[in-house]
Amino acid sequence: MRFILIAISLFVLGCAPKHSTLNTEQQTPGDIRYSERTGPLRIVAVGLVHGHAEGLLWNASNRDDVVLVGVYEPNQALFDRLAKKYELDPSLRHDNLARMLEETEPEAASIMTSIAAHAYTVEICASHGVHVLVEKPLAFNSRDALRMKAASHEHGTLVLTNYETSWYASLREAKRLVESGEMGPIRRMVFRHGHPGPREIGCGEEFLDWLTDPKENGGGALVDFGCYGIALSIWLMEGERPSTITATTNSLKPNIYPNVDDDATIVLGFDGATAVVQASWAWTHDNKEADIHTESGSIHAGKWNDISVRAPDQQAEQREPGPIADPYQNEWTYLRQVIRGECSIDPLSSLELNIAVAEILDEARDQARTHKDQ
Repeated sequence: MRFILIAISLFVLGCAPKHSTLNTEQQTPGDIRYSERTGPLRIVAVGLVHGHAEGLLWNASNRDDVVLVGVYEPNQALFDRLAKKYELDPSLRHDNLARMLEETEPEAASIMTSIAAHAYTVEICASHGVHVLVEKPLAFNSRDALRMKAASHEHGTLVLTNYETSWYASLREAKRLVESGEMGPIRRMVFRHGHPGPREIGCGEEFLDWLTDPKENGGGALVDFGCYGIALSIWLMEGERPSTITATTNSLKPNIYPNVDDDATIVLGFDGATAVVQASWAWTHDNKEADIHTESGSIHAGKWNDISVRAPDQQAEQREPGPIADPYQNEWTYLRQVIRGECSIDPLSSLELNIAVAEILDEARDQARTHKDQ
């Protein structure tokens, strides 16, 4: 078992000053070259090796506002398997990314590659004027994150990051309760994200090949699920950057995941508040939930619509969250509208917030390697 304790100051490491606030509107409207198309969103899939790629394929097959115009996937067998499952036309497959972008003229690309391939893929898409939505996290190191920022700014394209939790009504309601003053101020946040393990839940070998490779994923549970709580804590704290981070990583199942961690805890220090991020491939169940503790009570935000509030010294009361404002109900509705300039950039998907997430992950990984080498 490996146990690594990391305590770092983001200020000392050259990040933002203590308790600074992010500008999640990373580009002004005049900088962005919005799509002028109307009708269904023209989108391409870049890679099918991410298990979440099936979400795009299902939506493209079942929605009339999304049309899949191309798939870049070098693995013919992988494409054929998913094409059969989702009844994709064989002509959709391309083995040259740049040529596909030129021939299909998409508005956006859904990037379903390894995390390490995000930067190069974003640069190619941006150079063709194509907006992108990457699966979380944006990057596991600041170098790649800043490459994507440079490409975005040079070509006027949006680089957005997708988290499943961004579309949870429970979390939107929790933030509304705090912002309205009904509950607050926040003093402690506890995030639990993960599942019993990617191999245990049946992820495909093409997914496992890079997810359990530290060069392609940057780590294991620390990167895969630690990014959720980091992003949500910054969002709940209105863009404030944490000034300190303490993290522990473990290898609870070294025979299954010999090269990466499978359990991690990250503690972030904010001005007057603490966030505890628990990321694991060793839960007994699928886990995506948050407990937000304030001076006037606590909020439990579970998956999708599951939310309860608890006043001091009282029992928890289940609540029905309010409806999510259009177009923030799901990633595909949001993507279509945001790249056409029809809505504002959601902070959770914003480039600046996700660069901060990458910087935190980056420093934690660096400190872990240093400790291991000593």
